[in-house]
Amino acid sequence: MTSSSNRTAYIVYGLLGLVWGSTYLFNKMASDWLSPQSIVLVRVVTGFLPVLLLALAARSLRWWHLRYTHHFLVMSVLAAALYYYAFAAGVERLPSGVAGMLAGTIPLISFIGATVFLRDEPVRTSSVLGVLCGLAGVLLVARPWTGGLSSADLEGVAYMLAGSASVGLSFVYAKRFLSSTGIAPIALCTYQLGLASLILLIVCDIQQITPIFNDWPATTALFLGAGFLGTGLAYTGYYYLVDQLGAIKASSVTYLPPIVALFIGVVFAGENLSALDIVAAAAILLGVFLMQAGKRDCLRRPRSTLQRSGHPAR
Repeated sequence: MTSSSNRTAYIVYGLLGLVWGSTYLFNKMASDWLSPQSIVLVRVVTGFLPVLLLALAARSLRWWHLRYTHHFLVMSVLAAALYYYAFAAGVERLPSGVAGMLAGTIPLISFIGATVFLRDEPVRTSSVLGVLCGLAGVLLVARPWTGGLSSADLEGVAYMLAGSASVGLSFVYAKRFLSSTGIAPIALCTYQLGLASLILLIVCDIQQITPIFNDWPATTALFLGAGFLGTGLAYTGYYYLVDQLGAIKASSVTYLPPIVALFIGVVFAGENLSALDIVAAAAILLGVFLMQAGKRDCLRRPRSTLQRSGHPAR
């Protein structure tokens, strides 16, 4: 990779962290006018359009892909419809910064799912410590021992964890059933967002989105910020990073959105941030770092060692 493409990749890396971290505030602005169902409808359909155009331009869509439609349907629910609905419902009940912090648990839940359902995922000490750190961070957010959080706050935490579990398990499902098909990632993304759009257009009342047009900042935040940028272009940007930097480096972009969400929530939305919230955010980020370190250690192991342990060399 040339220095120019390397520089471009890291610019995209920073922008992706900024955009993903901003989507929680965008969702919060929209929640003043729309229900979570309407928010997810707009976000998925608006995000689908740029992904479809890119897939068509890259000529990544093939008729033979239709044989995997049942898997695309599962992915459309786990990685789009249910995922975004749970996050919209969580953001509605929580400060946007806290919601973004809880979304940082996605890699941790992915690891737990991979450990349970995939035989080729090794369990290393650093990974286990990472999961425990992350769970400690979640407990610091929920603080069940104080009784200080309202029922709405606790529901918000539950929704955010449900959304993280949904998208986290979608990665496990994709690796189990789709990674060996040879279908380009941008094509997989197109199918899952397209089917999710179809499902949502059927089950949601499109007339329910009209109230948001009374507030143009909220309209811009949802359609442009959360939909077009935070879903459509963010997906394409992530696939670009995987191609330029590799999967491990690209996945480290998950460190940025929780920090960005906390910063934006405090500075631009005037949300209160306690010292315990900062400790919780640090615990979740440390957990993700330890888990990623475990993956890197595994990839650096000699080929013969990997084969002896029963895990294929990668």
